[in-house]
Amino acid sequence: MNPAPIITKIEAIQIEHTLLDMGTDYNTFNIVYEPGGKLQSGFSILRIHTDLGIIGEYAVQPTALAEVRSVSEYLIGKNALSRESIYNDLKRALRHGAWLGLSVVDICLWDIAGKFYEEPLYRLLGGEKKPLKAYASTLHGDENGGLSTPQDFADFTQRCLEMGYKAFKVHGWGLARNNIEREVENVLKLGDKFRGKLDLLLDPACEVKNFGDALKIGYACDEAGFFWLEDPFLDGGVSQFAHRKLRQMIKTPILQTEHIRLLEQHVDFIVADATDYVRAGAYEDGGITGAMKIAHAAEGFGLDVELHGPGPVHRHIMSAIRNTNFYELGLVHPNLKTTRGQAYIDFNDDLDGIDKDGNVWASDGNGIGVDLNWEWINSHKIGELVLAEK
Repeated sequence: MNPAPIITKIEAIQIEHTLLDMGTDYNTFNIVYEPGGKLQSGFSILRIHTDLGIIGEYAVQPTALAEVRSVSEYLIGKNALSRESIYNDLKRALRHGAWLGLSVVDICLWDIAGKFYEEPLYRLLGGEKKPLKAYASTLHGDENGGLSTPQDFADFTQRCLEMGYKAFKVHGWGLARNNIEREVENVLKLGDKFRGKLDLLLDPACEVKNFGDALKIGYACDEAGFFWLEDPFLDGGVSQFAHRKLRQMIKTPILQTEHIRLLEQHVDFIVADATDYVRAGAYEDGGITGAMKIAHAAEGFGLDVELHGPGPVHRHIMSAIRNTNFYELGLVHPNLKTTRGQAYIDFNDDLDGIDKDGNVWASDGNGIGVDLNWEWINSHKIGELVLAEK
């Protein structure tokens, strides 16, 4: 038996970069198209080193990095393949936080495992290489001449249809709470033009102000034949009772659970009949280990799980589960080539990242299987942090 990799060092490479022609909307929470805008953005690359020279690497947001820092000393000396015990220890340790640190640590440990066994993650997860149907997931509507009207959304949907996309998701306007009529008009216009041509999805991102307006949106989705309605109103997507009531009053399936965390909360939401599709994400729900637990639990209830956001990790997970429909490719916009930093080589989650049939594919390299773009990373690096070291 080969010796297991033991964790010896945890470090983070801090990055800042500028996103051109992008800004934020009325409350600074939603990223939108803004001609001439220069939006400052930052993240880190978490690197977990082992005594065998194998390094697990993945991007981490500032809030998650703070959680990783708080548990980094615990990780030193641990067997990097002991993901289940580390998952449970960090689940308890970070119970007063958001568990985002648990998520990125787990992803790095899976990266180490794939490199150790010299296999891509989808094989370690029991999956196979297969086409993953993608949907174009838009930036929020803006007031800047990009996605500013229902006609703009219709034109973009047509473009995506011609590119090969089989599904299109609208993130509406941040001012939905003050102008529900525009949201309803957008839904009905898209349904009128594209129903039966591709699947239509709506995500108000909790911007609709109350239950009454959520019903208006829901009834519009019914009329327009939408595939799902996601996170409609300002409860933050967490009320089981409210979403069960919404399910009882509309026909369109709803997609919830993006804003709750880990296996137990997802199962509680399912048992409460509060959602039709189950939202999960490796980046929020305990990494690959946590996302797979949720996917299998949803399968046991006969429900599909939809992974939140793009990225190479979600392609591996989708390749290893049956009960899922789409890969979320985004965020995309008709006037922008990209909406993210270029941290990877030969990996494309931009609008043109699909094949001719509207699919994406998992990477074949060991572990996560995507090479970091060190030239870009080093040119945008602002610092390095050693969080813990043996």
